[in-house]
Amino acid sequence: MKIDKLIETRFRTLFEQIPYVLGEENNEEFVKIREFTSWGMSALSLIGRVFGEDSLQYSRFNDEYQNAIDGEFISSQICIGILESAHNDYTSGYLFNVRTLVKAELGDDVLGQALSLLESGQKDIACFLVGVALELAIKDLCDRKGITYNDKSKADQLNIELRKADVYNESLRKQITAWLALRNHAAHGEWDQYSFADVESLKLGVQRFIGEYLS
Repeated sequence: MKIDKLIETRFRTLFEQIPYVLGEENNEEFVKIREFTSWGMSALSLIGRVFGEDSLQYSRFNDEYQNAIDGEFISSQICIGILESAHNDYTSGYLFNVRTLVKAELGDDVLGQALSLLESGQKDIACFLVGVALELAIKDLCDRKGITYNDKSKADQLNIELRKADVYNESLRKQITAWLALRNHAAHGEWDQYSFADVESLKLGVQRFIGEYLS
C-alpha cells in the first residue's frame, strides 16, 4: 500500500505533541484542557479523513475525547491508544484491505446484475455493466501495483500502464482493449457492433481476469 506522506506526517506530529497536552502535579497526572482540546480536534479530523466519520476508530475516539476534555485522565490515555491503533491500521494496510474488499464486492455485484440481464436477453445493458466491472478491476489492480491515476484517467491508458509495469503480457493487454471497445459500443448505443455471444464471452473473460489478478 502506498502511504500518503502528508497523512504520515500528521500522525507523527500528533504523537510528538502528546507530552505537551498532559501534565503532572504533586505526582498526579492531569489533562491540560486547552492544549488537549486542540490536539484532540486535530486527531479527530485526521481519523475522520483517513477512516471516515462512520468508522469505529472515529466513533471511539470521539466518545473518549469528550470525556477527556471534561477532565477524565484515563480517557485521554484511551484517546492516545486509539490514535496509535489507527496509525498501525493505516500503515499495515488495513484501510487498503477494507477498500479492496468493498471494490471486490461491488465488482461481483455488477457482474451478478449483468448475468441476470443476460439471462433475460438484455445484452446491451449487460455489456455496459460488465465493462463497469472491468474498469473497477483495472483501477483496483493499479492500486495494488502502485500505479497512480486520477478521476480523469481512462481505462485504456491504465491498461497500457499495467502492461508497461509487466503486470500482464501483451496478449492480455490487447484482449482488455477489445473488451473495453465492446463496453464503449454499449455506452454509445452502437448495439449492432456486437452480439449476444460477444457479451457472454466478455463476461466470462472479465470473470477470469478478476479471479486471476484480484483474488
